[in-house]
Amino acid sequence: MTKFRIMPHGRLQEWVAEEKGYYAEEGLEYEFVRPAAVGRQAIPAGSVQSADGAPAPVMNGAFESMESGRACDVSSACHWAVNMASSAEHGIMWGHAYSVTPAGVYVAHDSPIRRPEQLRDVEVGVGYHSGSHFSALQALAPFVSPTEAKLRFIGSPGDRLDLLVDGKVPAVNIFGIQREIAEQLGFRKVLDTTFMIGFLLAPDASVDDCQKYFNALQKAQRDIDVEPERYKHYFGPDIPARYKDLVDVRAFSHAERLIFEPYTREIYEKTHSWMVDLQIFPEGQAGDADYAKAVLV
Repeated sequence: MTKFRIMPHGRLQEWVAEEKGYYAEEGLEYEFVRPAAVGRQAIPAGSVQSADGAPAPVMNGAFESMESGRACDVSSACHWAVNMASSAEHGIMWGHAYSVTPAGVYVAHDSPIRRPEQLRDVEVGVGYHSGSHFSALQALAPFVSPTEAKLRFIGSPGDRLDLLVDGKVPAVNIFGIQREIAEQLGFRKVLDTTFMIGFLLAPDASVDDCQKYFNALQKAQRDIDVEPERYKHYFGPDIPARYKDLVDVRAFSHAERLIFEPYTREIYEKTHSWMVDLQIFPEGQAGDADYAKAVLV
């Protein structure tokens, strides 16, 4: 029997479900697989750098990794990227759950940037066609038109954090462990960019196994809600070496929270239209599959 392949997303729920035996309890035969390299690992050695020392733009992100195919049955990315990937038939979006991850645009503690409108003429580091890209455009919209926003495509969240810490970029949009590290190091949030994350299923993934996987995650979410402090140690292995002695995972939030509510047709169509209207994706990448075909409900 082929094992159900899970690509973790740096969230606690997958590890808690394993610790508590919830996958086994659901009868799921599974294995974890590592995500494909995106960001720093995808940048060739000796890449051209800009005059300010930051790397050249990385035009490869979450969507492109789904477009090229992920070696798993279930994986995650921001709901914008999953929406577009499923509409282009690179997989199917799970329509019965999503998650919400705290995120924000951060600057140095002594930065003159104090208000979101001051970001109008400032480059904000984001990941191309990834959650930080879309959430920055959406959150900046009340202050800066999406067509006028200045974004720099920097690759992975780890890349963006490093460049912020090293003073090579004035502002970055980050979430997850990188956001937690930035806050403990004293970086200051000037704009909240909290966003939704979706789940992408491989075209041939077993629906029965998917349901078992989500049942296990739902049980894990309840455990985290009750006693988050018991599980924060799972963040430890993902902290880069340069920050391990500078931060304390016990002071982290539990970050991403799973929501077991439907990703509705209205959300799908509104989100998709927003991306199409802004021409975020070139014509060759934009899909047009209907909700009934793109989302498993």
